[in-house]
Amino acid sequence: MPFFSSNGIRYLRTYFSRQLSSLPKPSNLYHIPAKKRSKVIRLAQSALTDYFHSTRSLPFVYAEHIGKNSFYSLHDPISKVEVSLSTFAKSFERFLRYHPINEFEFFFESIGITQEEISGFLPPNKFFFAEDGRILNAAGALWSFGFPWNKLGILCKAEASIFNKHADDLSRRLCEFKSCGLNNVSVVGICLAFPFVLGGNGDLGVEARALFDDLKRVFVDSDLGSLVEENVNAWYEICRKIRLFYDLGCEKGKIGELMGKRRNIFIQYSEDYLVRKIDFFCRLNVRKADIGLLLLESPEILSFDLEAPVISVMGFLKHFGLGLQKSKSVARMYPYILGRNKMANLPHVMRALDLHEWFFGLMRNGNHHLLGNYVLSHPDEDLDKDYIDGLEKIQSSKTPVHTINKLNFLHGIGFGENSLTMKVLEHVHGTSSELQERFDCLLHAGLEFSKLCTMIRFMAKILNQKPEILERKVDFLIQEMGLSLQYLHVFPAYLCFNLENRIKPRYGFHAWLAENGLCATNYSLSSMIATSDKNFIARLYSIHPAIPKLWFEYYSHQKD
Repeated sequence: MPFFSSNGIRYLRTYFSRQLSSLPKPSNLYHIPAKKRSKVIRLAQSALTDYFHSTRSLPFVYAEHIGKNSFYSLHDPISKVEVSLSTFAKSFERFLRYHPINEFEFFFESIGITQEEISGFLPPNKFFFAEDGRILNAAGALWSFGFPWNKLGILCKAEASIFNKHADDLSRRLCEFKSCGLNNVSVVGICLAFPFVLGGNGDLGVEARALFDDLKRVFVDSDLGSLVEENVNAWYEICRKIRLFYDLGCEKGKIGELMGKRRNIFIQYSEDYLVRKIDFFCRLNVRKADIGLLLLESPEILSFDLEAPVISVMGFLKHFGLGLQKSKSVARMYPYILGRNKMANLPHVMRALDLHEWFFGLMRNGNHHLLGNYVLSHPDEDLDKDYIDGLEKIQSSKTPVHTINKLNFLHGIGFGENSLTMKVLEHVHGTSSELQERFDCLLHAGLEFSKLCTMIRFMAKILNQKPEILERKVDFLIQEMGLSLQYLHVFPAYLCFNLENRIKPRYGFHAWLAENGLCATNYSLSSMIATSDKNFIARLYSIHPAIPKLWFEYYSHQKD
């Protein structure tokens, strides 16, 4: 029997990757033989604890927390002391007495702030706790209440002002939370998940009161608290799951009763699992608060497999009741979306069809069961032979993995398993992540998802440029030409022309001609830019025989 479940293994991988990502870059302890290094560090930690307690007069428990949990801050002073196991402890103690350290640096690491982040929290021009006792006193008050010392950094990063509060004020605030029927452990878990409740001055704010009103309904009135293990980590985990719904925009003070009725959500599913389900619906680009309400009102959705199943786009739309005439219109307007796709890509399929709001509306109106009971009508439904033939060619090519990744990108933005998708695939260049970055760049510029997919269907090469180049072209279109993004719907090829050598010179020259009354015709942008060099010069000549010479002089000057 394996020691860990698959979920346990995933957790360990995530944990260790996070730990490794937060490690400082190269250690300066390489001069110490590896077999002695751990012993030296333990001696240094013990000496540091004694220094803080005996020399700096910190309570022993604070000194011990800092000494044992400031592993990387110790590296620099250790590197400056000659290493001999028999004398190192005394040598290190002597070094600390005569070479003062920045006590705040060691403190912030001990509460969980990484080396890369510490500099942003250090009080200016202060080295010793005696110069500003508020930070340590606040930490002491929190620890005395039950906060794990090495988790105080969570509060610090979210609400640094907490550590500027008087210890008595923090203690009063924490006791006020307990009056809701909660104990110390549950209050700690809540505060770690919602650090803002400990921030601010004076009385508890309206938002914090609304939150605790909800949490009282969930943990006390609905008795969810009795199902949570009596330790800080368990309560913190539960509260992080609850916070997901507030992060979506659900209003504090309004959903406590509903969350209480659906308390099993927070026990049955992991945070990562809930995040994946939420992300699925967020990709529909609908109001996020409505997504939170949908999942709370219809929690059975959380049990649906929203990743692996294969869908037939037209079959799925029929299953959800799309009318015959509308289906025909969809097939005519968006043939590149048709065919099969994965359920995981459904949100972007719906956006590519401009049916995302229709689909989500059906879900909110009680038709969510249709999502759970959908299956292909038969094994060969919507199979496209040309697509399958193209797939076989890819598999036998020299770079099948690279090409399949690009194909998956297209499916991910809604393109179906059809021959049109294969044709688009031939014209897009770059890795799947590069293509996604370019697509997202154009989305963030303001192009509608459905319109952008249509543009790619007709002019796939727009995805073959770096995001910064696309941004400059869009900015020039809007800021300099005074046109709207909608113009790209009819002339997507604009994005394929060189900005400096084609778009700016030709547009600028036409504008100069118009300003000087030399050209009465109002040429379209596509006519200005897409015309070949030969035809462009011929047009200028037709305006006036001398104008081509002016163009060459202007263009030469622009290049210089």
